[in-house]
Amino acid sequence: MVQRLQLVDALIEKYSDLPPEAIFKEDLLRTGISFSEDALRVASGFKPKSYFIFSFDLVPIAHMQRQENLRAPEEICLVGGPRNFRRTIVSVRLNPRSPYRVDISDQADLVLTLEEEELSGIQFEKTPEYYQRTLASGKPITDIAPTIEWGYLLYLTVFRICQYFGHQQECQFCDINENYRQQKKTGRSYTGIKTVEEILEALEVVNDADSESQAYTVTGGSITSQLNGMREIDFYVQYPEAIEKRFPGRWIAKVVVQALPREEVRRFRDVGVQIYHPNYEVWDRRLFEIICAGKNRCIGRDEWIRRILDAAEVLGPSCVIPNFVAGIEMARPCGFETVDEAVASTSEGLDFFMSQGITPRFTTWCPEPLSILGKLNPEGAPLEYHVRLLRAWRDTHEKYELDAPPGYGKPGIGNAVFSVSSFMDVIRRIPDELGQD
Repeated sequence: MVQRLQLVDALIEKYSDLPPEAIFKEDLLRTGISFSEDALRVASGFKPKSYFIFSFDLVPIAHMQRQENLRAPEEICLVGGPRNFRRTIVSVRLNPRSPYRVDISDQADLVLTLEEEELSGIQFEKTPEYYQRTLASGKPITDIAPTIEWGYLLYLTVFRICQYFGHQQECQFCDINENYRQQKKTGRSYTGIKTVEEILEALEVVNDADSESQAYTVTGGSITSQLNGMREIDFYVQYPEAIEKRFPGRWIAKVVVQALPREEVRRFRDVGVQIYHPNYEVWDRRLFEIICAGKNRCIGRDEWIRRILDAAEVLGPSCVIPNFVAGIEMARPCGFETVDEAVASTSEGLDFFMSQGITPRFTTWCPEPLSILGKLNPEGAPLEYHVRLLRAWRDTHEKYELDAPPGYGKPGIGNAVFSVSSFMDVIRRIPDELGQD
C-alpha cells in the first residue's frame, strides 16, 4: 500500500510546474484535518470555525467526541517548516481520522504533520475584536457576519435553508439543510433567515472595528417559490441595496444566487452589486441533470448557461464568476470512472466560459457525510484529479490571457487567501501593482 506522503510527493514531482503547497492544500481540502488535544487547546484562543454556510466537515458534529466544532479554527496558514512552504491559507475541514494532523512540536511550535512527518509550520488567525460583540438581540456577530479568507471576505448567508429539498430536488453534494439542522441541535445561535436590520447592525460594528475585510458576499439557499412573500430576486436584492445605501463603496459587493434572468441581474447591478456568482456546479449535461435535479427541473442546464452569458453582458464578463464543485464529476454511482474523462469534461466547460472572458472558480469537493454523495463517496475524488484540474484551470486561464478574478484579493502562491480551493494560488500572471508579499 502506497503511503499518503509518497503519493503526494510523486504528484509534486510529476506536476512540477504547480506549486507543491497547492497540491498539499488540495489534499487537505479533500481529506480533512485532525487536531491533537494540545493544538485544539491553542486553537480555542483564535478565530473559530463559524459554519458560514455548509458543514465543510467529513464527520457530523454528533461524532466529534472532543467538541472540535467549537474549538477548531476557521482556517489555517501553512508557512515555513522543513519544506519551506510559502504562505498558504486552507479552510479547516474537520476529520478526526485524517492522516494530516495539526500538533505541537517538541519546540512548542504549531506544525502540520502527515504520517508523523512534519510538513510545515502552522499559524492560526487572531480573533477579530468584533467577534466578541453581540447585537442588541443578544445574537453573536459570528452568527450574522463572520469573515473567511483570512479576514478578507464577510460571508452573509441570509437564508440558511434551501427550497430544493427532498427526493429529486436537492443537489446531491450539498448539506446546507442538514447542516442547519445539526447546528440548531447543538443549541448554538444559528439564524435561519437574517433580517436586513440584523445585517446592517452587524456591519456597523464591523465597519467601526475592522480594517481587514475588503468584500462581502450575500448568499443563501435557493428560493423556488417565495420566502416571506418574496421571490428570490426580491428577497436577495434587498440586502445589497440596504448595505450600499448605508456603506456606499465600503466593500466589494458580491452575490451568490441562482442563474437569474437578465432583467433581474440588472436589478443587482443597479443597487451596487459588482460581482455575481451563478454557480453551475458541474459541467457535464448528464451529471447536471442527475446531481442538480431540482435546478435542472426548475431552470435547466441550457437556460442556466444562457443566463450566465446574459449576466456577463450586464455586469461585464470578468464580474460573472460561476462556481463548480470540483470532484463531484467522479462521484459514484453516476460519475466518470477515470480521471482522464473527468478532467476532459470539466476542461471543456472551462474553455467554453474562459473563451468568452468569464472565469469560473471552483470549490474542492468536501464529501460531507450529511449529503447524498458524501455518504456514497467518503474518500471523495482522487488527488490526481484535483491536481490535473488545477493545471487545466491555470493553463486555460493563461491561454485566454485573463486577469485574476476580481473580489478575491491578491493572486499567486504566497499571496492568495481563497481557502476552499487552490485556483487563486496557481495564478502566475501577477499584475505589477500587486507585487508579491
